[in-house]
Amino acid sequence: MNEEQEQILALKKKKNALILAHYYQTSDVREIADIVGDSFEMAKRAKEAKEELLVICGVRFMAESAKILNPTKTVLLPAKNAGCPMADMITAQDVYALREKHPKAAVVCYVNSSADVKAAGDICCTSSSAVSIVRSLPENQIIFIPDRNLGAYVATQVPEKEIILFEGYCPIHDRITVGDVESAMNAYPGAKLLVHPECRPEVLAFADYIGSTAGIINAAKSSEAIDFIIGTEREIASHLNELLPMKRFYPLTGGFMCPNMKKTRLANIIDVLENDDVGIVLDNDVFVGAARSLERMVG
Repeated sequence: MNEEQEQILALKKKKNALILAHYYQTSDVREIADIVGDSFEMAKRAKEAKEELLVICGVRFMAESAKILNPTKTVLLPAKNAGCPMADMITAQDVYALREKHPKAAVVCYVNSSADVKAAGDICCTSSSAVSIVRSLPENQIIFIPDRNLGAYVATQVPEKEIILFEGYCPIHDRITVGDVESAMNAYPGAKLLVHPECRPEVLAFADYIGSTAGIINAAKSSEAIDFIIGTEREIASHLNELLPMKRFYPLTGGFMCPNMKKTRLANIIDVLENDDVGIVLDNDVFVGAARSLERMVG
């Protein structure tokens, strides 16, 4: 551990803080985190947390979700400018317009969205729970927001329902092409391809496994294969190489990186722990609506 990491551990103990980090964070941040997980794991553990301070090493929607699920705690986002381009593609007004156009449809909101968009929906989901949540709803029409790629994947798994898509997407996953897949498969012949459903349908068509970040990690652990091409943020390939050194993991492309997830630095974590930051604050009406949608997701 370096000096900054040791300082964070001391501050964490002093301030009664819990540090939650997304898998896409850099290794030095993951090393000092109490919990490393995907969006669903972070939300679930934030809800259960007993500590007074919750430090979210991720992007803003994750910090908002933590505050909504555990409102009496102070929730800190070390990288205050860490946003999510997909979340910024949709507004609550867009959701209301879709509701007006499809009055019989339930609105399923991907957790990668702002609090006000969550408040306009009926229930949230993560990439790991999207299929089961859509399948469980009594409505036959589903408005799925904001990710068109995840929504399209859900539609293939729940063909008995009509899935109405919004044209949002993750710029990092959406830019992956069939050419990228073919190049990786030529470079690593025989490797299993594990892909996140935020990728385009034509990319998913090549996958040996399609699933959330946690699902990809579990699939790699349980597989008897040795070589894997990882079709999500490149940090997962690095994480898996550390976790399973007897196997080999290759990012689908070298440029598969979320810049917002890399904004959290150890110095940012020290800063929010040392200074009495008020943390995430939400409008009460938004809070109530978003809490309803998130609570239905985590149970």
